[in-house]
Amino acid sequence: MMQTLVSLCFWTSTVSIIIVGSILLIPVFLVTVLFDPRRYISGRYWRNMAVACVAATPYWNFSVAQPVPAYRPRKAVVVSNHESNGDAFLLSHLPWEMKWLSKASLHRIPFFGWCMWMAGDIPLSRGQRNSTAVAMAFAAEWLKKGMSVMVFPEGTRSPNGTMLPFKDGAFRLAIEHGADVLPIAIGGTRDAMLKGSWKIGRTRALVKVGEPISTQGMTLDDVESLKAEARARIQALREEIAVMRGVSLLDPTEPPAA
Repeated sequence: MMQTLVSLCFWTSTVSIIIVGSILLIPVFLVTVLFDPRRYISGRYWRNMAVACVAATPYWNFSVAQPVPAYRPRKAVVVSNHESNGDAFLLSHLPWEMKWLSKASLHRIPFFGWCMWMAGDIPLSRGQRNSTAVAMAFAAEWLKKGMSVMVFPEGTRSPNGTMLPFKDGAFRLAIEHGADVLPIAIGGTRDAMLKGSWKIGRTRALVKVGEPISTQGMTLDDVESLKAEARARIQALREEIAVMRGVSLLDPTEPPAA
């Protein structure tokens, strides 16, 4: 009963924050868009709305694992494992702006999608080659402006906690544009939003930032090795998060068989 009440309160407050926040974001966007081509201000406004949603529920304890590296990406492809829809709420706590590749269906939601557009996030229709090409072109434009982009290289949430195989796109993008690859890891959000349920769960979730991987001197022939290096670093970060959370991480380094 308590979980149902807390979940109702969470979704009510979240919808309210997004509706009111989107209306207030419109004048912020219109005033800043001419002198802020990276949409940094609008982006941070949108991420802080997500942080406010987290603060509105007693069930979630979300934070950035310390210490946070001094590295602040201005031109990086940030890659992370993907646990649940709660990942976006957690990642919004990171102290820098980046534009996210996210499902195109989210961009069509009133108020929510408007905020994503004003923040500069990138829609992607899963499984559609043309959509992927367009999304990567948008991501490349952000990198050219010195703005980092965020990609979940698994492409979708893992059903069992084991990292799915990584797709090539994020790593090709980084090599083609001379951007660093910044591995980060998430732990705990799987319990925040269970797949197939509207109820939220009680959890402590952490995001941990790794060291950047330079792509200088790499060619597209190095995609597989870059992908493997990023995957190994994310796995190591996940294991550190598991220790911090006091849980067991039953996740092999190697991806499951196709």
